[in-house]
Amino acid sequence: MSDTPQAGPAASESQTLTTEKVAPPPSGGRRRKKEEKPASLWTDAWHDLRRRPMFIFALALIAILLIMSFWPSLFTSINPLDARSCDLATARQGPSAGHIFGRDNLGCDVYARTIYGASNSILIGVSTTVITGIVGGLLGLLAGARGGVTDTVTSRVTEVFFAIPQILGALLITATFRDKGLGIWIVVIALSVLAWPMTFRIMRAAVITARSQDFVVAARALGASQRRVMFGHLLPNAIAPVIVVATINLGGFIAAEAALSFLGVGVQSPDISWGLMIADARSRFLEAPLPLVFPAVFLSITVLAFIMMGDAVRDALDPKLR
Repeated sequence: MSDTPQAGPAASESQTLTTEKVAPPPSGGRRRKKEEKPASLWTDAWHDLRRRPMFIFALALIAILLIMSFWPSLFTSINPLDARSCDLATARQGPSAGHIFGRDNLGCDVYARTIYGASNSILIGVSTTVITGIVGGLLGLLAGARGGVTDTVTSRVTEVFFAIPQILGALLITATFRDKGLGIWIVVIALSVLAWPMTFRIMRAAVITARSQDFVVAARALGASQRRVMFGHLLPNAIAPVIVVATINLGGFIAAEAALSFLGVGVQSPDISWGLMIADARSRFLEAPLPLVFPAVFLSITVLAFIMMGDAVRDALDPKLR
């Protein structure tokens, strides 16, 4: 008789287990698992923005403009705020090796003034955006969350401000208070007073939409205070459209400052802004167009950069546009 055990069901099962244990891992077993889609709206939006050429291009332009605004000496060795850098004998001269944009009506270097003009223009735009975002956002959050009399009163007040044309109202405010020693901040105040209602309406509409969601109803049912509901649940879920509009409006505020300075009620000499440069060069435009063209080009590029960034952020935050 043979001592060799016969293959039975137990032996077959043992062979199967042994085979499974020594079997090589699948071809993709050593690879990292595919990243799961980010659950956060902002993380998801950032992943989307990094793949948008328009956003990268706008971000690069804005970064250069911000560096130019904070550290203008990195771009030019001439300080246009120093009167000794201007020479009337060389007024309206064309581009040369030392003055690539030529000279203006006062013999000042156009390139240096254009670089230094970015500071006031961008400062006014950013400051106005921050103020309107805080004031309009908080009032919109309050009106949308509370409703009732609070919503009615704030909405009626907002409609009064909406009835005032922005440029005309800002022109009146800056012309009235420009001699009070406020400098460029009178422009910020004038634009902020008339621009916050737009942020208010957007925030209010977003809060009204969010307050009926299940997570808000659940928070209230669990005893969360009104303040916690507003700042812990409603605000984070309603802030996205406000950020989009604020980014786009920033470029509009820079253009509005240029318009006020062009009309003579915005930034005043010896301060420098692109609108003021355009106003100073318009009288001799046919004779010397470059002192007007270059600040106008920089102004257009800046406004376009912020509008492009706002459009890209809007597309990334709105799932319907993906």
